[in-house]
Amino acid sequence: MPSSSGSVLLIRKALKYRYQNVSAFPRAFFVGHSNSAMMRSVMTSASAPRDRGLVVFGEFFFDLVFYDLTRIPRMGEEVKTTSFARFPGGGLATTALVAASLGTRTKAITRVGRDALASPEWQKLVQGGISTQDCEFDPRLPTAMTVCAAFDGDRMMITHDTINLKLEKLLERSGVQKRLGTASHLHMACRLWPPQVWKPAIHRLRKRGLTVSADLGWNPEVLESPRLPSLLKEFEFAFPNEPEARAMTGEKTVEAAARKLARWVRVPVVKLGPDGSLAVRAGKILRVKSIRVRTVDATGAGDAFNGGFLHGYLAGWPLEESLQAGNICGALATTDAGGCSAIPTRKNLRRLMRKLR
Repeated sequence: MPSSSGSVLLIRKALKYRYQNVSAFPRAFFVGHSNSAMMRSVMTSASAPRDRGLVVFGEFFFDLVFYDLTRIPRMGEEVKTTSFARFPGGGLATTALVAASLGTRTKAITRVGRDALASPEWQKLVQGGISTQDCEFDPRLPTAMTVCAAFDGDRMMITHDTINLKLEKLLERSGVQKRLGTASHLHMACRLWPPQVWKPAIHRLRKRGLTVSADLGWNPEVLESPRLPSLLKEFEFAFPNEPEARAMTGEKTVEAAARKLARWVRVPVVKLGPDGSLAVRAGKILRVKSIRVRTVDATGAGDAFNGGFLHGYLAGWPLEESLQAGNICGALATTDAGGCSAIPTRKNLRRLMRKLR
């Protein structure tokens, strides 16, 4: 656990590269669990994240999930299963639903077709208490759709998402910019390609005091772009999984990848599946384990992690507890089809977090 002086040194160093003052991160966020109760008791309102909620911006999908497959079909073959479900998919839906279910005030901003309005997938988002008033409804294009085939704890996907092209134009709309001014944190749940197109708008939002995070997903052209490090410097958090972290950095081990990411992102967080997650704090690797579950479908687990982590961050929890919350939400998401079918209550989340200590 870093000392108090080490935490202060870290914050001073970070100020060279950030427009925000230290109020973007409560001091408790950087200290270990043993001091968390004390730190929460002395935090002032100025040192806590602004209680104005979370905005999740990104791509929305209809997810068609086939699971409990006996095997993966070869080309020209058909495999049948009795296990099928439809869900709101993509990082936006799952992250927003998890955070909102845990009690975080949450808004979603995306572009969908008008076919979404009457769909059960869109209605789940609305009925989950998530504000969608600044979303764009395209009269010409269909809502993005992904077919997922889950097998042996993993999955493969086929996607049609023409509607998500040039999504940066939605972020630049005056109404969206106004809405973002009422938030504490913006999470980007989309591929952010090309990076240089997205950077100006995100940079302006940071100058206004908004903290920003991103999950880029598995998009090799983005992850391997030489322009990505410049964009990553705009983020308080990035949430890659292990293969994505190695692709982003060119490093062979997850530890080396995380340390390299820490040169660009203030707090890089790497998701490790059943092994939990890790983050870099004060130059040191912090590993946090997860709970053990029986995996049915891994679709959306990483996005469920993001929702749990951001709920903890916006609630003022220390980094270790935010990682625990993410691990638990991500693990539970794999116990049923889709990423948002097994969200814990706040009470159950806290109970499971105590088991990890």
